[in-house]
Amino acid sequence: MKRRLAALLLMLPVFAVAQKHQQKVDVQLTPWHNNGALVQLPDDYDAGNNRYPLILFLHGKSKSGTNISKLALEGIPYWLDKGAKLDAVNPVDGKQYKFIIVCPQALEWGLTPVQVNFVLDQVIKRYRVDTSRIYLTGYSAGGWATIMAITENAAITKRFAAAVPMSPSAIDPPNEKRFKLVADAGVHCWYFGGEEEITFLENSQRYTDSTNKYGPGLARTTVTPYRHCCWKDLYDPAFRQEGMNIYEWMLQYRKEP
Repeated sequence: MKRRLAALLLMLPVFAVAQKHQQKVDVQLTPWHNNGALVQLPDDYDAGNNRYPLILFLHGKSKSGTNISKLALEGIPYWLDKGAKLDAVNPVDGKQYKFIIVCPQALEWGLTPVQVNFVLDQVIKRYRVDTSRIYLTGYSAGGWATIMAITENAAITKRFAAAVPMSPSAIDPPNEKRFKLVADAGVHCWYFGGEEEITFLENSQRYTDSTNKYGPGLARTTVTPYRHCCWKDLYDPAFRQEGMNIYEWMLQYRKEP
């Protein structure tokens, strides 16, 4: 269903600090290729043995390559670099949660489903992840990568509790026929698309409809007043629709043990 905005406002050991509040780590994208990723751990991570929800963030095409500093120009890494706290209160249980946030950099375009799965394996091995609360999000090519991952096969799809694809590029035809996987796994999806980026908005609405065909109410689309831009605003923890930002919205959903 379409929603309009009422208002818009791993893994290997750490070897460098790339931005003010995020660590740069080296991550394998395939058995033969490594690249960088930005990681932020909760501020109390070293104080105990708690497990934390994970957000895996996927960037757009222009941020691919090997210059990791480009990631902080947009989306979640932008806000983390500015010192923003993405801690959120779960509307279901009223508790505050802190996230492990991992932002891998693709060598070109965006991560493939196999690469997303490969990175996720490393993150879970290295960090104390609450595997019932794994969330996937990305914009443009990262929106493409998000939807490709949740429509690739059942084994990958069922790893995620929720996804937030923004302004996604068109996914591959075979994957477009697999939205039943998303419904079968109960993956809730909040899509975004700008009214001035017609093709990307149409993609969001089509994928929402394709999911809801098999699982009514699992997916929703928010229409923004933007062209193909402005993801800083949508990833801003101050942005809310119907009383929730995307981080609070994600926390409503978890995988059953």
